[in-house]
Amino acid sequence: MSTLTTSRPTTVDDAASADPGFLADTWNVMVRELKPMLREPATVIIAMVQPLVFLALFSPLLPDDFAGDGSALQWFVPGIICMTALMGASMTGSNLMQEIMTGSHERLLVSPLSRSALLVGRALKEVVPMLLQAVIILAVVTPFSFDLHPVGVLLGAAVLALFSVGVGALSFALAIVAKDQDWLFWTLQQTLIFPVLLLAGVLLPLDGAPGWLSFLSDLNPLTYVVEAERALFAGSFPGDTVGYGFLGAALVAVVGLSVGLKAMRTSS
Repeated sequence: MSTLTTSRPTTVDDAASADPGFLADTWNVMVRELKPMLREPATVIIAMVQPLVFLALFSPLLPDDFAGDGSALQWFVPGIICMTALMGASMTGSNLMQEIMTGSHERLLVSPLSRSALLVGRALKEVVPMLLQAVIILAVVTPFSFDLHPVGVLLGAAVLALFSVGVGALSFALAIVAKDQDWLFWTLQQTLIFPVLLLAGVLLPLDGAPGWLSFLSDLNPLTYVVEAERALFAGSFPGDTVGYGFLGAALVAVVGLSVGLKAMRTSS
Protein backbone atom coordinates (compact mmCIF):
# COMPACT_ATOMS: atom_id res chain seq x y z
CA MET A 1 0.00 0.00 0.00
CA SER A 2 1.41 3.31 -0.97
CA THR A 3 1.43 6.19 1.42
CA LEU A 4 0.29 9.54 0.19
CA THR A 5 2.51 12.37 1.37
CA THR A 6 1.62 16.00 1.11
CA SER A 7 4.00 18.87 1.36
CA ARG A 8 3.11 21.71 3.68
CA PRO A 9 3.00 25.06 1.85
CA THR A 10 5.72 27.52 2.68
CA THR A 11 4.49 30.12 5.10
CA VAL A 12 5.72 33.63 5.73
CA ASP A 13 7.38 32.47 8.95
CA ASP A 14 9.29 29.80 7.03
CA ALA A 15 10.49 32.36 4.51
CA ALA A 16 11.63 34.64 7.31
CA SER A 17 13.52 31.83 9.04
CA ALA A 18 15.26 30.99 5.77
CA ASP A 19 16.24 34.61 5.21
CA PRO A 20 20.01 34.90 5.66
CA GLY A 21 19.50 38.25 7.35
CA PHE A 22 20.47 41.83 6.72
CA LEU A 23 24.18 41.34 7.41
CA ALA A 24 24.44 38.37 5.05
CA ASP A 25 22.52 40.25 2.36
CA THR A 26 24.77 43.28 2.78
CA TRP A 27 27.88 41.11 2.51
CA ASN A 28 26.59 39.40 -0.64
CA VAL A 29 25.78 42.74 -2.27
CA MET A 30 29.19 44.16 -1.37
CA VAL A 31 30.98 41.11 -2.80
CA ARG A 32 28.87 41.34 -5.96
CA GLU A 33 29.83 45.00 -6.40
CA LEU A 34 33.53 44.27 -5.78
CA LYS A 35 33.82 41.46 -8.34
CA PRO A 36 34.08 43.74 -11.41
CA MET A 37 36.87 45.70 -9.74
CA LEU A 38 38.71 42.52 -8.73
CA ARG A 39 38.42 41.17 -12.28
CA GLU A 40 39.78 44.44 -13.69
CA PRO A 41 42.13 45.94 -11.07
CA ALA A 42 43.49 48.28 -13.73
CA THR A 43 40.40 50.44 -13.20
CA VAL A 44 41.81 51.46 -9.81
CA ILE A 45 45.09 52.49 -11.47
CA ILE A 46 43.28 54.44 -14.19
CA ALA A 47 41.31 56.31 -11.54
CA MET A 48 44.64 57.41 -10.02
CA VAL A 49 45.69 59.42 -13.07
CA GLN A 50 44.00 62.64 -11.95
CA PRO A 51 45.25 62.73 -8.33
CA LEU A 52 48.78 61.82 -9.44
CA VAL A 53 48.68 64.64 -12.01
CA PHE A 54 47.61 67.04 -9.26
CA LEU A 55 50.51 65.85 -7.11
CA ALA A 56 52.99 66.21 -9.96
CA LEU A 57 51.85 69.66 -11.09
CA PHE A 58 50.74 71.37 -7.87
CA SER A 59 53.21 70.18 -5.24
CA PRO A 60 56.32 71.69 -6.95
CA LEU A 61 54.59 75.08 -6.84
CA LEU A 62 54.24 74.99 -3.05
CA PRO A 63 57.26 76.28 -1.09
CA ASP A 64 58.72 74.08 1.64
CA ASP A 65 57.60 76.51 4.37
CA PHE A 66 54.08 76.58 2.90
CA ALA A 67 52.62 74.43 5.67
CA GLY A 68 54.83 75.64 8.49
CA ASP A 69 56.72 72.70 9.96
CA GLY A 70 57.42 69.89 7.53
CA SER A 71 57.31 69.72 3.74
CA ALA A 72 54.53 70.96 1.52
CA LEU A 73 53.70 67.34 0.67
CA GLN A 74 52.82 66.72 4.32
CA TRP A 75 50.04 69.30 3.93
CA PHE A 76 49.08 68.59 0.34
CA VAL A 77 48.87 64.77 0.23
CA PRO A 78 46.03 64.33 2.79
CA GLY A 79 43.93 66.81 0.83
CA ILE A 80 44.56 64.89 -2.41
CA ILE A 81 43.54 61.63 -0.72
CA CYS A 82 40.32 63.28 0.48
CA MET A 83 39.72 64.57 -3.05
CA THR A 84 40.21 61.06 -4.45
CA ALA A 85 37.75 59.61 -1.93
CA LEU A 86 35.13 62.26 -2.69
CA MET A 87 35.40 62.03 -6.47
CA GLY A 88 35.49 58.24 -6.53
CA ALA A 89 32.50 57.78 -4.23
CA SER A 90 30.46 60.52 -5.92
CA MET A 91 30.72 58.85 -9.32
CA THR A 92 29.61 55.38 -8.25
CA GLY A 93 25.96 56.14 -8.90
CA SER A 94 26.75 55.92 -12.61
CA ASN A 95 27.11 52.15 -12.21
CA LEU A 96 23.64 51.97 -10.69
CA MET A 97 22.27 54.04 -13.57
CA GLN A 98 23.61 51.44 -16.01
CA GLU A 99 21.85 48.71 -14.04
CA ILE A 100 18.61 50.71 -14.08
CA MET A 101 18.80 51.17 -17.86
CA THR A 102 19.55 47.47 -18.51
CA GLY A 103 16.87 46.19 -16.11
CA SER A 104 19.37 44.56 -13.75
CA HIS A 105 18.39 46.86 -10.89
CA GLU A 106 14.71 46.00 -11.33
CA ARG A 107 15.48 42.29 -11.06
CA LEU A 108 17.42 42.90 -7.85
CA LEU A 109 14.50 44.82 -6.37
CA VAL A 110 12.20 41.78 -6.72
CA SER A 111 14.83 39.38 -5.36
CA PRO A 112 14.79 38.14 -1.74
CA LEU A 113 17.52 40.65 -0.90
CA SER A 114 16.33 43.48 1.32
CA ARG A 115 16.41 46.93 -0.24
CA SER A 116 18.35 48.27 2.73
CA ALA A 117 21.07 45.70 2.11
CA LEU A 118 21.19 46.66 -1.56
CA LEU A 119 22.03 50.23 -0.60
CA VAL A 120 24.32 49.59 2.37
CA GLY A 121 26.27 46.85 0.58
CA ARG A 122 26.89 49.12 -2.39
CA ALA A 123 27.93 51.99 -0.11
CA LEU A 124 30.35 49.83 1.91
CA LYS A 125 31.98 48.71 -1.32
CA GLU A 126 33.31 52.25 -1.74
CA VAL A 127 35.69 51.76 1.17
CA VAL A 128 37.83 49.24 -0.72
CA PRO A 129 38.85 51.36 -3.75
CA MET A 130 39.34 54.36 -1.45
CA LEU A 131 41.83 52.41 0.66
CA LEU A 132 43.64 51.02 -2.39
CA GLN A 133 43.98 54.48 -3.90
CA ALA A 134 45.26 55.92 -0.61
CA VAL A 135 47.89 53.17 -0.44
CA ILE A 136 49.04 53.93 -3.99
CA ILE A 137 49.35 57.66 -3.29
CA LEU A 138 51.30 57.06 -0.09
CA ALA A 139 53.59 54.58 -1.87
CA VAL A 140 54.35 57.23 -4.49
CA VAL A 141 55.06 60.15 -2.13
CA THR A 142 56.81 58.38 0.77
CA PRO A 143 60.20 58.11 -1.02
CA PHE A 144 60.17 61.90 -1.30
CA SER A 145 59.82 64.43 1.54
CA PHE A 146 56.71 62.86 3.05
CA ASP A 147 56.92 61.38 6.56
CA LEU A 148 54.72 58.31 6.97
CA HIS A 149 53.00 57.88 10.36
CA PRO A 150 51.20 54.49 10.24
CA VAL A 151 48.95 55.01 13.28
CA GLY A 152 47.75 58.37 12.02
CA VAL A 153 47.20 56.95 8.55
CA LEU A 154 45.06 54.11 9.94
CA LEU A 155 42.90 56.51 11.94
CA GLY A 156 42.64 58.77 8.92
CA ALA A 157 41.51 55.80 6.81
CA ALA A 158 38.73 55.12 9.33
CA VAL A 159 37.50 58.72 9.00
CA LEU A 160 37.58 58.50 5.21
CA ALA A 161 35.77 55.17 5.25
CA LEU A 162 32.81 56.78 7.03
CA PHE A 163 32.90 59.70 4.62
CA SER A 164 33.07 57.48 1.52
CA VAL A 165 30.10 55.39 2.65
CA GLY A 166 27.97 58.51 3.03
CA VAL A 167 29.00 60.06 -0.28
CA GLY A 168 28.51 56.74 -2.07
CA ALA A 169 24.99 56.42 -0.65
CA LEU A 170 24.15 59.96 -1.79
CA SER A 171 25.47 59.14 -5.25
CA PHE A 172 23.23 56.07 -5.46
CA ALA A 173 20.24 58.13 -4.32
CA LEU A 174 20.96 60.66 -7.07
CA ALA A 175 21.16 57.84 -9.62
CA ILE A 176 17.77 56.50 -8.50
CA VAL A 177 16.20 59.95 -8.81
CA ALA A 178 17.81 60.59 -12.20
CA LYS A 179 16.92 57.07 -13.49
CA ASP A 180 17.67 57.00 -17.24
CA GLN A 181 18.50 60.72 -17.41
CA ASP A 182 22.26 60.43 -17.14
CA TRP A 183 22.71 64.13 -18.01
CA LEU A 184 20.88 65.03 -14.81
CA PHE A 185 23.16 62.83 -12.70
CA TRP A 186 26.39 64.18 -14.18
CA THR A 187 25.21 67.80 -14.16
CA LEU A 188 24.39 67.73 -10.44
CA GLN A 189 27.47 65.68 -9.58
CA GLN A 190 29.88 68.00 -11.39
CA THR A 191 28.09 71.14 -10.16
CA LEU A 192 28.37 70.14 -6.51
CA ILE A 193 31.71 68.37 -6.29
CA PHE A 194 34.10 71.19 -7.18
CA PRO A 195 32.64 73.82 -4.81
CA VAL A 196 32.80 71.22 -2.03
CA LEU A 197 36.47 70.51 -2.83
CA LEU A 198 37.50 74.15 -3.06
CA LEU A 199 35.59 75.19 0.06
CA ALA A 200 37.38 72.44 2.01
CA GLY A 201 40.78 73.95 1.23
CA VAL A 202 42.00 70.82 -0.52
CA LEU A 203 44.26 72.63 -3.01
CA LEU A 204 44.79 76.00 -1.32
CA PRO A 205 44.39 77.18 2.31
CA LEU A 206 41.46 79.40 3.13
CA ASP A 207 43.16 81.25 5.99
CA GLY A 208 42.97 84.63 4.27
CA ALA A 209 39.61 84.08 2.62
CA PRO A 210 36.87 86.73 2.86
CA GLY A 211 34.22 86.28 5.52
CA TRP A 212 31.52 84.88 3.25
CA LEU A 213 33.92 82.27 1.88
CA SER A 214 35.04 81.27 5.38
CA PHE A 215 31.39 80.97 6.42
CA LEU A 216 30.64 78.60 3.54
CA SER A 217 33.77 76.61 4.35
CA ASP A 218 32.63 76.22 7.96
CA LEU A 219 29.36 74.70 6.71
CA ASN A 220 31.23 72.14 4.61
CA PRO A 221 31.70 68.77 6.40
CA LEU A 222 34.67 67.97 4.16
CA THR A 223 36.53 70.92 5.68
CA TYR A 224 36.69 69.16 9.04
CA VAL A 225 37.56 65.83 7.45
CA VAL A 226 40.48 67.40 5.57
CA GLU A 227 41.77 69.15 8.70
CA ALA A 228 41.60 65.90 10.64
CA GLU A 229 43.41 64.02 7.88
CA ARG A 230 46.21 66.57 7.78
CA ALA A 231 46.70 66.36 11.53
CA LEU A 232 46.61 62.55 11.58
CA PHE A 233 48.89 62.12 8.57
CA ALA A 234 51.38 64.44 10.26
CA GLY A 235 51.44 62.14 13.29
CA SER A 236 49.62 64.51 15.67
CA PHE A 237 46.35 63.74 17.40
CA PRO A 238 44.62 66.96 18.52
CA GLY A 239 41.38 65.88 20.12
CA ASP A 240 39.24 68.73 18.85
CA THR A 241 40.45 68.57 15.22
CA VAL A 242 40.21 64.78 15.00
CA GLY A 243 36.88 64.76 16.82
CA TYR A 244 35.36 67.31 14.45
CA GLY A 245 36.70 65.27 11.55
CA PHE A 246 34.98 62.12 12.81
CA LEU A 247 31.77 64.07 13.43
CA GLY A 248 31.87 65.55 9.93
CA ALA A 249 32.40 62.14 8.35
CA ALA A 250 29.72 60.56 10.55
CA LEU A 251 27.26 63.31 9.62
CA VAL A 252 27.83 62.64 5.92
CA ALA A 253 27.42 58.89 6.52
CA VAL A 254 24.16 59.30 8.47
CA VAL A 255 22.64 61.77 6.00
CA GLY A 256 23.82 59.77 3.00
CA LEU A 257 22.48 56.45 4.27
CA SER A 258 19.18 58.02 5.35
CA VAL A 259 18.61 59.66 1.97
CA GLY A 260 19.85 56.60 0.11
CA LEU A 261 17.65 54.16 2.04
CA LYS A 262 14.58 56.33 1.47
CA ALA A 263 15.34 56.50 -2.27
CA MET A 264 15.96 52.74 -2.46
CA ARG A 265 12.72 51.86 -0.64
CA THR A 266 10.67 53.98 -3.04
CA SER A 267 12.56 52.77 -6.10
CA SER A 268 10.60 50.83 -8.70
